Amino acid sequence: MEFNYSRHNLSKNESRVERFFEIIPGALSWSIIIGACAFSFIKPLATALVMIMFLLYWVLRLIYMNIFLVLSYMRLAKEKDTDWMKRIEAVDAVPAPLKSKDVYHLVIVTVMKETKDIVEPCLVAIKNGTYPSKRILAVIALESRSEENVKKDMAALQVKYKNYFFDLLIAVHPAGLPDEAAVKGANATCAAKKAAEYFQARNIPYENVIVSCFDADTVSRPDYFCCLTYYFMITPERAKASFQPIPVYYNNIWEVPSFARIIDIGTSFFELVEATNPSKLVTFSSHSMSFKALVDIGYWPVNLISDDSAIFWKAFIHYDGNYQTVPIYTTVSMDIAEGRNALETFVSIYKQKRRWAWGVENFPIVLRAFLKSKSISLYKRINFSYKLLDSFVSWATWSFLLAFLSWLPAIFAGREFATSTVYYIAPRIRGTVFSLAFVGILICMVISLLLLPAKSAKNRAWKTVTHIFEWLSIPVVVLLLSALPALDAQTRLMSGRYMEFWVTDKRRNKGIVPRD
Repeated sequence: MEFNYSRHNLSKNESRVERFFEIIPGALSWSIIIGACAFSFIKPLATALVMIMFLLYWVLRLIYMNIFLVLSYMRLAKEKDTDWMKRIEAVDAVPAPLKSKDVYHLVIVTVMKETKDIVEPCLVAIKNGTYPSKRILAVIALESRSEENVKKDMAALQVKYKNYFFDLLIAVHPAGLPDEAAVKGANATCAAKKAAEYFQARNIPYENVIVSCFDADTVSRPDYFCCLTYYFMITPERAKASFQPIPVYYNNIWEVPSFARIIDIGTSFFELVEATNPSKLVTFSSHSMSFKALVDIGYWPVNLISDDSAIFWKAFIHYDGNYQTVPIYTTVSMDIAEGRNALETFVSIYKQKRRWAWGVENFPIVLRAFLKSKSISLYKRINFSYKLLDSFVSWATWSFLLAFLSWLPAIFAGREFATSTVYYIAPRIRGTVFSLAFVGILICMVISLLLLPAKSAKNRAWKTVTHIFEWLSIPVVVLLLSALPALDAQTRLMSGRYMEFWVTDKRRNKGIVPRD
């Protein structure tokens, strides 16, 4: 019987297990934060030693991340000049079960309230790419509850660009279907089912189709679909794989306040590091996968918010752990959440990061599946369970520990602390740790200058200087726009106050500036 990848329609026993696992991440995060405060007062010396060990562990993780950030960036820079069509031709030249002429692409662009100026650059980037757009079926996944001006804009885009693609369809997702929530996954699933009928009517095997699920503001690099096709062709078990590009947020990066720029550069850096460990890589944001796999597992969950990561876990469970995410070293660019002023931008980013952090909803579902599974190896179940829990808890707690809680033992210990050995070694260790952290920030600063799109010549020098100083705000920015939203999401899940899907506001004030 297929596992029910949802918190809905469960038996009483399954609901109890699900509810237990929902509590764990938030309870553990709050226990760490409250425990650090309480023990700093009750046992300051012991807590100081624990904090020193945490700081040493944190700096080792920081060094590890910086090493792999540099390696991943070097790989991305090297692959930038790759002639992917030539590589595809080389694969075609040898005996292989799949030739490039048999490969088709399906691109689903999900739209709710995005207008023509947001969606059109997505279609133009696909049309103008180096991969033949006549082998790409584009589907605009449109909500029936979208406003009339949005529907008219999508109809105009269909007329304008239909002849450039294999076809360009509009799939309208009805509102209020049974067992569905108002989430992106339900919209994308409706579009994918329409595409399945389209391919079936033309006798195109699902095994030969790669599906990419894009947000409306996604702008792919010119080489994206060539790169994706190459990796799809050379992956041995391509029908059991997702393909993850590096998400970057270039489209409006020089239009938003500095805190918005810094937090989303950090997101791109995190994904660059994650790409170096394919065995644990989980899909995020815009990604691609085998259409056969998507159909086999029953499409995206239609009642979960975190569809991008949920689809990986749903496939991983369906295929008994024999499923992987393949990193591909090319980029897709998206918008940074933006409001009409700095305050609105801050609120929009907070809500967006909280929605991303709501990926914690996968934790109880995955662990419930792992408890039932007899086919997934015990090693994989333990390994991935730990990765999930560690990633969410560290996301919510580390910034609090570094910014505030690691200093509390010295404040509460008083004379007892002043006469101890810890009193003498703690400042030196903390000083060394933060010196290494500053080196890490310098590395990030340099890579961001290399990675970001070009600035206008008029104010290039000034923006470069200000961007360098923006990095000094990263401790505060990460605390307020990363750790706090994560703790918020975990607290909501822990208390059973489930979130609803919030659509990010997208604005195009000055057009897009994707970098080739």
